[in-house]
Amino acid sequence: MNRTIALLTLLAGGTAALADPPARPRGEFLRMCRWKSPRALRRYAANPAATVRRVSRAVLAARSERRRLELLTRLRGVSVPTASAILTLIDPRRYGVLDVRAWQLLFGLGSVGRKPAGRGFATRDWLEYLGELRRHARRLGVTARAVEYTLFQCHRRFQKGQLYR
Repeated sequence: MNRTIALLTLLAGGTAALADPPARPRGEFLRMCRWKSPRALRRYAANPAATVRRVSRAVLAARSERRRLELLTRLRGVSVPTASAILTLIDPRRYGVLDVRAWQLLFGLGSVGRKPAGRGFATRDWLEYLGELRRHARRLGVTARAVEYTLFQCHRRFQKGQLYR
């Protein structure tokens, strides 16, 4: 079983076959959030373990992408980009991290139509972004994460000036 999926299953209070199961599922939630945005660590840590388990169960059971994102962003400190990172860690085949670099590149290519600076994301932005990642992934025969990461690296390589204006 993929370690990330196993970790999320544990967060949700289930059981998973891990060689080294985490002693503290809430700690794994904090690690996933910190991977995307360490600045909000205090806010992530304000989420009780029971709340993290309850939300994780609901995310796994949700049928709509909108609902998954709404559930995750109810947790303290979890922004739309951080929620996208958690979903990417759950299933990189279907998800990619909503990142300013990848968004700016897609905006420059005309694939997304608003927020040229790539900041202040809402649910509708993520849904548009996710649709674009999946469209390119299908066309190229790769994962959504591979598309997102390629965009991220490309932007990083060719960026001139400051990222955040």
